[in-house]
Amino acid sequence: MAQRQGVAVVVLSRAASDWVKARGSELQAFASHTIKSAYIARRPGENSWYVSRKATAQENISMARVASTTQQSSRRKSAVNARTAATPPKTRQADYVKKGKKPLTTPVKRRKMALLLPGRDEELIIATTIKSALKAGQKLEDIYVVDDGSTDDTRKQALTMLPAGNVLSIPNGGKARAVMAGIAFFEIEKRYQWLHVADADSIFGPDYFRLYRRKLNGKKYAVAVGFVQSLRGNWISRYRAFCYTYGQHILRRFQSWMGMISVFPGPITCFRTDIIKDLDFTAESLTEDFDLTLQVHRKQLGGIKFIPEAVNYTQDPQTLRDFIKQTKRWQRGFFQGVVKHKIGLRPHKIDISIGYQLLELLFYLIEIFVLIPYVVITTGRWTVIPVVLLSDFIAVCALALFSVVAARRMSILFSLPYFYVLRWIELSIVVTAFVEVVILHKFKTVRNGWETKGRRYAIDAKALKDTA
Repeated sequence: MAQRQGVAVVVLSRAASDWVKARGSELQAFASHTIKSAYIARRPGENSWYVSRKATAQENISMARVASTTQQSSRRKSAVNARTAATPPKTRQADYVKKGKKPLTTPVKRRKMALLLPGRDEELIIATTIKSALKAGQKLEDIYVVDDGSTDDTRKQALTMLPAGNVLSIPNGGKARAVMAGIAFFEIEKRYQWLHVADADSIFGPDYFRLYRRKLNGKKYAVAVGFVQSLRGNWISRYRAFCYTYGQHILRRFQSWMGMISVFPGPITCFRTDIIKDLDFTAESLTEDFDLTLQVHRKQLGGIKFIPEAVNYTQDPQTLRDFIKQTKRWQRGFFQGVVKHKIGLRPHKIDISIGYQLLELLFYLIEIFVLIPYVVITTGRWTVIPVVLLSDFIAVCALALFSVVAARRMSILFSLPYFYVLRWIELSIVVTAFVEVVILHKFKTVRNGWETKGRRYAIDAKALKDTA
């Protein structure tokens, strides 16, 4: 009998404890049944034991109810605190101001713009790039370098200009992955309103970043682009300076007036940080900047600002072989984007602009290889050929003079003797790339790498003449 009494007491103690753990009324019934069973097993006359144990059980249950109520109240307070913590800081601040109370905390103010310089094997130019950024108005603490597995002293050169915390070294994975690693490691989205990504061979013109900061308007624009120009170099640089100048002063201004830009060049593009989450920087493309351009247009992430006064100077290939190699990559990447984003099949501004460029190129090729031969054959007037060529050359000379004045670089005129050679090389590459990508479906998957080998050279005073 004593053993049964002990069992009942243990069961009662455990019942009261477990009830607190959310078993509730079910446990109360179980405790009552246990007490009654123990009482029936004893002699009918011993009512005192049953009364005593019943009172003890009821007292334990009452204590459990109080404990449960306390826990529920605590949970409600925790939920309220969690909702308060999830409320945006500005809203909480406003609530406290309305109630006349002192604000809890002061929201962290994000800085205006970060400059991210991803690069691989850039020891010849990286220090000069950082110096030009400082001179152009970018603060030292807002400049970051991502060294993508360089085999030279890129990191060492960057550390001569920047604190160690602003230089990140990672295994080689390509430009796109270097950009994403820099954004994550330096917490760009959290700490800045805008992110400017530039090539590590960039030389920023005077007041470049001061101009940028004055023009940026987060309420109106999601992306801003400056003006890319060639550094003084050899004959290829003069040709590129010619093309860059009239192309941006005429075509890009017209596109800006339409409210779109057909490509965001790598050295001169700035993104509002809240759209970074919507962009895929690691898209498999030979030209990441063009793919990002089409992403912004297709997703309609916001307006685009063209800032022609903000000039960034970049290095060009030094040999014809490197020039052809770079042009092939650009054109193959261009048609990759056209196919991937179905350019021409939607009534968007970007489709109209790129469609116009392709039709213009097609018409030029038809004129040279179809119309002129047809006229010559049907009329027998061979004089048509020199007349057409002379007219085209006069138009090119007019564009060259315009570029000389706009860029303030007389050397552009020296590109005229070989202008047609390089232009026809480019045209042949465009046609080849179209066949490879659009018709033969090549280059569907690519590995994003770096195209800097053979292109980098140390900058001298002559090359920097335009940036002074």
